[in-house]
Amino acid sequence: MRFSRKVRNSASTKVFNLISYTSVSVIAAICLLPFLLLVSGSFTSEQVIRYSGYSLLPRDFTLEAYKLVFQYPDRIMRGYLNSIFITAVGTILGLFMITMTAYVISRKSFKYRNTIAFYFFFTTLFNGGMVSTFIFYIRYLHLKDNYLALILPGMFNVFYLLIMRSFVSAIPQAVIESAKIDGAGEFKIFLRIILPLLPSGLATIGLFMALGYWNDWYNAMLYINNSAKFPLQYMLYDTLMRAQAFAQIASQVGIRVENLPTYSLKLAMAVVTTGPIILLYPFVQKYFIKGITIGSVKG
Repeated sequence: MRFSRKVRNSASTKVFNLISYTSVSVIAAICLLPFLLLVSGSFTSEQVIRYSGYSLLPRDFTLEAYKLVFQYPDRIMRGYLNSIFITAVGTILGLFMITMTAYVISRKSFKYRNTIAFYFFFTTLFNGGMVSTFIFYIRYLHLKDNYLALILPGMFNVFYLLIMRSFVSAIPQAVIESAKIDGAGEFKIFLRIILPLLPSGLATIGLFMALGYWNDWYNAMLYINNSAKFPLQYMLYDTLMRAQAFAQIASQVGIRVENLPTYSLKLAMAVVTTGPIILLYPFVQKYFIKGITIGSVKG
């Protein structure tokens, strides 16, 4: 009897594993196919894309789109350095601010924690709008052509605060009370105890914030006029707009521009901008998956 049960359990386990692995493989392939189309299209000639569409393998292999993107390599390198600087500084400062705020509003001994929490949550329902924000940044903070105009808007996010509060709330209060008995102050407790116990939360929120900073081009369009301070995303966006404007003007005066990269240029730009993030993800994958799991269970 026991042997037959073990056989049935073993067979059901094998069937379950087969279905699970097959489903995961199919989903992974579905997620991978768009990226393959992206890379393949970036190496395909503009004429083939225009008349034959996209394919999983490059047809009429060409590097024209990448030549146009890297026509001025010093500009691309400057854009990379600007994006790296903005992403690193914004993510570090944002994590520090969000984690400290989450620590404060998660402390039951803090009298006004609910009032302050309501103030933060209220901003998710109403905000001043783009015009008032632009006037505030330019007229009162004087952040025109300033890196802070690209760092401050993404430095604090209430949704990330909610997730981080779940991580902080999971830390036993006994640890904090023990540190207080030993004479540690609040700031020392935060730096020496709270932060080291939050690797999963810091990695999860940090990845989200880094993605937001890395992909941001809209704030650069609003506040940055100096091309030396353009982040990579807006620099490539500006290149694409110039190429499209040139193609439109040339078509109006009767010049044939069929081989000028436009579709392939968009794909090449996407490959250039997503490369660093793809290389970064494997290093934080373990903490990211754990952080998502904890954030989905804790309320």
